[in-house]
Amino acid sequence: MRTLGIDLAAQPKTTAACAIEWRPGEAEVAELERDLDDESLLELVAAADKVGIDAPFGWPDRFVEAITAHRDRAGWPGRGADQDSYRFHLAFRRTDRKLIESGVRRPLSVSTDLIGVVAMRAANLLDSLAARGEPVDRAGSGKVVEVYPAPALVGWGINATGYKSRAGAGRMPALLDAVEEELGGLQLDPPRRALAISDHNCFDAIIASLVARAAALGLTHPPDPGEEADLAVREGWIHVPSNAISDLLEER
Repeated sequence: MRTLGIDLAAQPKTTAACAIEWRPGEAEVAELERDLDDESLLELVAAADKVGIDAPFGWPDRFVEAITAHRDRAGWPGRGADQDSYRFHLAFRRTDRKLIESGVRRPLSVSTDLIGVVAMRAANLLDSLAARGEPVDRAGSGKVVEVYPAPALVGWGINATGYKSRAGAGRMPALLDAVEEELGGLQLDPPRRALAISDHNCFDAIIASLVARAAALGLTHPPDPGEEADLAVREGWIHVPSNAISDLLEER
């Protein structure tokens, strides 16, 4: 199996991707690249079996309904409601709220933060994939799955606090060591290792590729059946690992 992890950014310069080849009992980082435009990403996706993309796959249903009503002068849907609660549902998707409720992580809001620009690029990428005949399901059952490296690391028992900050950059080598130790081995040549410990975008691409493997093996938390699953196909769904990272090396 070949998994691909994409740490998507608004611009190619800070976009990174990692391809991992999985064989019985071992995993090898076959590619680790940065400064990737959409065409480069599409080529990498075509060569992979499962792809994890670190970017929101959609917007909250209530946000879409509210701005549509506002545009059409149909009245503000939240009029008369508790505005703090209503705006919270405009800002966060069901998958985001579930992470917040779990206390694992508070994601950025796709409708009120700069991550919305990344979501626009993701939407274009997903549409391009669908146009090329790739199976795309925002809930994650197709070739691509939405991932979020920080809570994935927490789920695997690895402290990921602050590694993207200037002050926390020195933690990167130890963080990669922890991932390798918990996984039970990750083949990574010296040039790619240097990238992984010096560029958090490249490190996140590795984690996204690991989560893609987890999703492919059914080792992530899917949306609950019913309303949650219905929302996920429109809003997207963050797949958080459900098992130990060492389980990724098992053949299923």
